[in-house]
Amino acid sequence: MTISAAMVMELRGRTGVGMMECKKFLIASNGDIEQAIIEMRKAGQAKADKKADRVAAEGAIFMARSADGKRAVMLEINSETDFAARDENFTRFANQTAIAALDTSTVDVAKLSTVALKDTSTTVEEARQELVAKIGENIKLRRVELMQSEGVVGTYLHGTRIGVLVSLKNNDESLAKDIAMHIAASRPVVVSHEQVSADAIAAERDIFNAQARESGKPQEIIDKMIEGRISKFLDEVSLLGQPYVKNPNIKVAQLLKEKGNEVIAFTCFEVGEGIEKKEDNFVEEVMAQVRDQ
Repeated sequence: MTISAAMVMELRGRTGVGMMECKKFLIASNGDIEQAIIEMRKAGQAKADKKADRVAAEGAIFMARSADGKRAVMLEINSETDFAARDENFTRFANQTAIAALDTSTVDVAKLSTVALKDTSTTVEEARQELVAKIGENIKLRRVELMQSEGVVGTYLHGTRIGVLVSLKNNDESLAKDIAMHIAASRPVVVSHEQVSADAIAAERDIFNAQARESGKPQEIIDKMIEGRISKFLDEVSLLGQPYVKNPNIKVAQLLKEKGNEVIAFTCFEVGEGIEKKEDNFVEEVMAQVRDQ
């Protein structure tokens, strides 16, 4: 059967796959476009399985938020290189996945993989496999966070590598964005002193105590030094105790008091945090990619 240019263009338009690949699959399926798409998906899954063990420590943070600002989702999707994370196919897939997570309130990665993308019958996992086939890198949906608020959920993206969701008690879009930006810059661990674990405080106290003993000062002075350093530590890790980045003369707690608002919760993602990156020899890496084709 003759494969026309129009058939190739139609398949390319529906799949985003290169012209030569489209022609190859059309020939294999005797010009049946639907069958060609099925065969592409099969090939995509095989390629995805082949690349599944390759370390994906780059990527990007993506978000979706409801029209009323009371619900928002944030997800991290990883790739092997930051170049792949800037690909328009990668971005489209990530944005569609974020919308699917928001629409279905799905925060479990495994469950989200089975959810269909909006207005399609294609699941997130099927779309991921197709993306792996197009880009040629391992792509992983790593984590998803859904935040809801009776007031407002503020969002902030620093480029595509750091993302923040913050829930405020009362609706104040401007304040929510400012607090989210502060969190991205100052990286607090908890909202308030009370949320710092007793184990974390005890560990810091032990460190400070060992350091203070070397000073040779009397014990009562040492005790005061330790309490002062514990207080400073609590401020450093607590959002409310930190100097506000846009006005370091006041703390975040004072800013919120002036605005008559409260922070209920926050979440901060940074691309690749906690992933052990593999250092590959460049020549070996190139040869490995060639062998995988």
